[in-house]
Amino acid sequence: MRRRALLALSIPVATSMIGVRMSDAAKLDPENTLYMDLKDGRVVIELLPDVAPKAVERVKILTRKGFYDGTPFHRVIEGFMAQGGDPTGTGTGGSGMGPLPAEFSRTRKFLRGTVGAARTSDPNSADSQFFIMFAPAPSLDGQYTIWGQVVSGMEHVDHIKRGSGANGMVQNPDRIVRMRVAADVKD
Repeated sequence: MRRRALLALSIPVATSMIGVRMSDAAKLDPENTLYMDLKDGRVVIELLPDVAPKAVERVKILTRKGFYDGTPFHRVIEGFMAQGGDPTGTGTGGSGMGPLPAEFSRTRKFLRGTVGAARTSDPNSADSQFFIMFAPAPSLDGQYTIWGQVVSGMEHVDHIKRGSGANGMVQNPDRIVRMRVAADVKD
């Protein structure tokens, strides 16, 4: 049975800026940093293994396999989030590795640049799909697993092609060009 990954559609109005300088991004642990290359440039994501160890491990395994390379941002809602990580681009695909248990945080909040695990209505159904917040979304706090935070390149996330309609599905979506764990990058 195919299930569509759901994400609450509460769309916040407020936005905040990420105040992390590139020099701060260079101080990150390379084993817990992702480089996500988009059409407009590189996005640096700090992984949060202390918050969501199972989700972070899954993302690193999939990244190292090249799973995310070329995958689309299939659902993008202005003022809310960009969702990707589904190789089918339908919102129903995954890695084939099975679901992950929920790793909800009571202290981390969904702010601009927060990266969370997309899931169905079952809290223990996250797999490969993820979303990056354009703006804070308090309604998601404690309801979805947070596994990362954009520390630089959010302006490139802001340029991801938006979807239309209430569900935000994108025709001819932008794609992840390449995603790597920083520890594996030699350049």
